Amino acid sequence: MSKLKPIRTDIAWSTTDRITVKGYDLCKDVLGTLSLGDMAFLELTDRLPTTRESVVFNAIAVTLVEHGLTPSAIAARMTYTGAPEAMQAAVAAGLCGLGSVFVGSMETAARMLQEAIPDPAKKADFDKLASQIVERFHSRKQAVPGIGHHLHKPVDPRAPRLFQIAAENGFDGPYIKLMKRVAQEAEAVYGKSLPVNATGAIGAIASELQLPWRIVRGIGVMARAIGLVGHILEEMREPMAREIKARAEEEATAHLRKA
Repeated sequence: MSKLKPIRTDIAWSTTDRITVKGYDLCKDVLGTLSLGDMAFLELTDRLPTTRESVVFNAIAVTLVEHGLTPSAIAARMTYTGAPEAMQAAVAAGLCGLGSVFVGSMETAARMLQEAIPDPAKKADFDKLASQIVERFHSRKQAVPGIGHHLHKPVDPRAPRLFQIAAENGFDGPYIKLMKRVAQEAEAVYGKSLPVNATGAIGAIASELQLPWRIVRGIGVMARAIGLVGHILEEMREPMAREIKARAEEEATAHLRKA
């Protein structure tokens, strides 16, 4: 019989009078010192952010908290209406919608960039890489992740602002350069305006922060959970879910009632 692998975690541990998180005393070192974003950075990287990293990471996280009545927000409101005793279920329902189209595309963009540039310290041919990336997606008749937006045209205002913040703090590196070049190449190949969107900018900046692409969607999950709690609070005060349900049912079945 093979020996079982020990159960182990290096994240946190507690005693009767102390809680330690990533090597820091929660009460002495963390509370009143770290912002929520800095705490998230610590959880993901096993270290505290520098001042510049803090500014950039908090900026990309804050960007993802809110974007109106998205499918995730509607799902959360609907679920709360059906189960008002379980707010956590409503938040969870909303988070389940963070996939390849909404919010989760930052993971796809980060993967695209990190696989194209596995070693950011080495010199890269951005034109060649961008051409290869766009050709790969175009040949498969797939949308290139991180570019274009159904509403924000011709520019997603979040992307240039995030790139500005990143540059001001020393993170205008190869992943951001490649993301911008991919957008330019895609516009030429697809024949339409395809600017870098918020998730493309975040995927690139997260890559500059050396966050592995597999965890990048988690930034959106953490941030959007805050926004969903806000939507549920508004649903408590100014309900709309029942009205959405009634209107959807009315319109969807109108043709049957006319028969």
